[in-house]
Amino acid sequence: MTKTCWIFLIILLLSVKESFEGIPTKPISKKDVSSPYVLRETPWADSVFNSLTLNERIAQLFMVAVYSKPGPRNVDEVTRLIDKYNIGGVIFFQGGPVNQANVTNLYQKIAKTPLAIGIDGEWGLGMRLDSTIKYPHQMMLGATQNEDLVFEMGEDIAHQMKRLGIHINFAPVVDINSNASNPVISNRSFGENREMVTSYALNYMIGLQNNHILAVAKHFPGHGDTESDSHFSLPVINQSYSRIDSFELYPFKQLISCNLGGVLIAHISIPVLDSDSKMPSTLSKKIVTSLLRDSLQFNGLVFSDALNMKGVSNLFPSGELEVRSIEAGIDILVMPENVPLAISKIKEAIASGRISEEQINRSCKKLLVMKEWAGLDKPSIIEIKNLVKDLNAPKSEVLNRRIVENAITVVKNNNELIPLKNLSVWRTAVVSIGEEAENEFSNTINLYNTADHFSLNKKADTATINQLLRDLKQYNLTIVAVMGTNYSPLRNYGISSSTIDFLNRVALNNRVILNVFTPPYFLSKITSLNFYKTVIISYEDIPLAREYSAQLIFGGIGASGSLPVTATKEYNYNKGIITTGNIRFKYTIPEDINISSGKLSGIDSIVNDAIKKNVFPGCQILAAKDGIVFFHKAYGYHTYDSSRAVLPGDLYDLASVTKITATLPAVMKLYESGSLKLKRKLADYLPELKKTNKHDINLMEMLTHQAGLTPFIPFYMGLIQPANNDEKLTSNSYSANFTIKLGRNYYLNKNNSFKNGYFTKIPSYYFGNQVADSLFVLTTFEDSIFRKMAESNILPKKEYKYSDLGFMYLYKIIQNQSGIPLQEYVRRNFYSRLGATSTGYWPLLKYDKSQIAPTENDLVFRHQLLQGYVHDPAAALMGGVSGHAGLFSNANDIAKVMQMYLNGGTYGGERYFEQATIDYFNSTPFMSTGNRRGIGFDKPEMNPQKPGPTCYCVSAKSFGHSGFTGTFTWADPENGLLYVFLSNRVCPNAENTKITEMNIRSKIQEVLVKSLAQ
Repeated sequence: MTKTCWIFLIILLLSVKESFEGIPTKPISKKDVSSPYVLRETPWADSVFNSLTLNERIAQLFMVAVYSKPGPRNVDEVTRLIDKYNIGGVIFFQGGPVNQANVTNLYQKIAKTPLAIGIDGEWGLGMRLDSTIKYPHQMMLGATQNEDLVFEMGEDIAHQMKRLGIHINFAPVVDINSNASNPVISNRSFGENREMVTSYALNYMIGLQNNHILAVAKHFPGHGDTESDSHFSLPVINQSYSRIDSFELYPFKQLISCNLGGVLIAHISIPVLDSDSKMPSTLSKKIVTSLLRDSLQFNGLVFSDALNMKGVSNLFPSGELEVRSIEAGIDILVMPENVPLAISKIKEAIASGRISEEQINRSCKKLLVMKEWAGLDKPSIIEIKNLVKDLNAPKSEVLNRRIVENAITVVKNNNELIPLKNLSVWRTAVVSIGEEAENEFSNTINLYNTADHFSLNKKADTATINQLLRDLKQYNLTIVAVMGTNYSPLRNYGISSSTIDFLNRVALNNRVILNVFTPPYFLSKITSLNFYKTVIISYEDIPLAREYSAQLIFGGIGASGSLPVTATKEYNYNKGIITTGNIRFKYTIPEDINISSGKLSGIDSIVNDAIKKNVFPGCQILAAKDGIVFFHKAYGYHTYDSSRAVLPGDLYDLASVTKITATLPAVMKLYESGSLKLKRKLADYLPELKKTNKHDINLMEMLTHQAGLTPFIPFYMGLIQPANNDEKLTSNSYSANFTIKLGRNYYLNKNNSFKNGYFTKIPSYYFGNQVADSLFVLTTFEDSIFRKMAESNILPKKEYKYSDLGFMYLYKIIQNQSGIPLQEYVRRNFYSRLGATSTGYWPLLKYDKSQIAPTENDLVFRHQLLQGYVHDPAAALMGGVSGHAGLFSNANDIAKVMQMYLNGGTYGGERYFEQATIDYFNSTPFMSTGNRRGIGFDKPEMNPQKPGPTCYCVSAKSFGHSGFTGTFTWADPENGLLYVFLSNRVCPNAENTKITEMNIRSKIQEVLVKSLAQ
């Protein structure tokens, strides 16, 4: 690195700290800058140069466009230019990576002199090629306040380009976007501050050139203050010399002093630099030679902007245009319209003395030196195998996510509205403008809380807008997302006048969070901006921005971005409000937390094999590490007929997982309030048991399954009348004298019938507890259940024996002590506040049956396929609500309850329990007697010689529970891992025990635990 560059970097960092507070001050000077034009030996370039004729040296200065997408016509035309004239390079545009690789291999094979391959990849290969990574535009990068991310992006883009055989990237854009009406630069600029633009551009440049990809800074001498597009006309910048020198030229000067390899000249007119107002910079010797080469001492390659752009092509005919470009001092002619004619005209200009042969030689030699530096001195072929995979490495996706996460900017947040707290108070509407109601933004919001979703067409008429405004009055929170946008101020960023009308009215009578997926300049269009409670700028309408913006609203991530440009007087440069993150789940990919997706592929193998072997028809799996969800997938179908695929939001019958997600949190809350004491006797809370054999059982013993209670009572057996009195019914009587056919809703066992007086098909006051479709049991039968429980035997010795009865008693105690039905108590105190809105009893009250995975085809008791009604017979006879079973949920919402436990009793910025309470209930009070159970929680079996509920790779601090229907959840405070598995393995037959025999749930858990070890 040059001495000048070292001095500049020190000055730059000091000035940046003052003008752009928040940019890290780590010395960039530690990163040495590679450049083709640092003094060194170039034997290959010298040898090749000496082998070229004058015609070929001229041809080396041409870089023609290639479109690998349209087909062979353009490819064949360029092939002829390479073969006949030995042109110097090509620049690729629209196409795909495999096609481009094949074309490049073809061109390099036939080229006498290896071709310099270029691409206009400001935001990566994805700017031009499908199936590749597309990074955010530079304005979004400018919002991150983190130039290290830009450096990493530059490096990553360089690696991808090298893999695809590219040597030149026409980036970074170093224009300072000082004009909000700029139609061509706008979001392509890092921002409006010269120090910030320079710092970020320098990092991008270093990332490229350190990996031997030539960086071409553009658009010299500065395109940021224009109001017309040089693709269609010649923009004019009327500024003073001092302004141009200190502002527009500033980034170019600093990058040049740090070994910048290439500069692209803009098609703009700057009268103060060249008095001929009709002379574009590309053709101005005063600008290219006198200013750039002589004054700024740039010794790298000078590229023209595309010569087919109207800003220059309207001025001179093909041939003369290229001659004038060379006269001005251009080295490389980009996208000429007629190469043979241009070569001929340049050769004539040499003969006439307009252009010196020495100038041609100098430009040709510089290009060859660059080619040697880029590795073209050694033959190479682009390997097609795994090309697309290599260009889409997970680390690139992680970097992309980090950039978006750091960029999203909150410019207004009255009363710290976001991240939203206490979700139970919000009745939320989400309005997606310019997009369907179901999209990445709304779907991500659904991960956090229930909302009603609306879509507003950008061309909606007044009547539609008025109706929507009336509909929104019933909500106390409205989230408005402006989507379907573009980057053009000339086209109003893709926002219609009717959209702006809605935006100006919606905040007048509603509490509104506004999220715009467009450049910040759009804010100036909204006259009622002061009425919005929160305003979020997400810069681009891309899926990642949609996902992370929704996460930001709920505190999955925090906001740290700041405006790189001034949007309005109030929302000016560097404006940005920091918000709290990590209070709820963040959703991301495994590599974001250093977990290999490859290691997790074992889960797919386990699950797909299990489905194939009819272990279960489908399942949901979620895994989180330290509050970050890195694995969330749905597999298979609801039933084996494959008619309904499992979706992540579908509900499952949790069975005994109910114990730790409903009963236990209720017990813990009553314990903290002093309403329950675990050493108190059962009869103290249920006086009717004083004269029974259960009077001296305490709550601690019940919670740990140490009370000696009967493990199971088949209450429904007394309600069934066998057709043959000699026929014996047991709890496992699921024999069928007919064919089971999935997809049907109702099955009758012809051998058995219900006893008279217990069931009806129509509900009434006396028959109020529904146990299945069109089947209602006598309401007072719940009393019979508890009577039978009271009469049941007690085991002779109080030792570990799993029993549902204790949690059935707790159901009754919770309701007595709280004065609220259990289902309402847990909904009010936990699920609605957590945003676990799918979690609850009686799912059919809120969800369509198609969203609920069916359980057993019950041939003995209810004579039908159970879907949306609790599988457990005892819980069903109690009306679907009990302490041991009855709860339904999806994996995402169960995870919220479990993460709250892992967090020591907090989630979403709210405290539910004290840490001491969590620790106490997670303890094992009877471990010395061989009982591994916690107080309500199941605990791992640490002796690998004994069977246990988990894999043997979890810690003793871990806790969780499993469910009879094929459910399981487990959390480990030691490594922060949370795991949820939901299936309906009992569909259609509860005797299917393959899930346990094959250790499916523990095998998946083992994969997850091992994935943490990197």
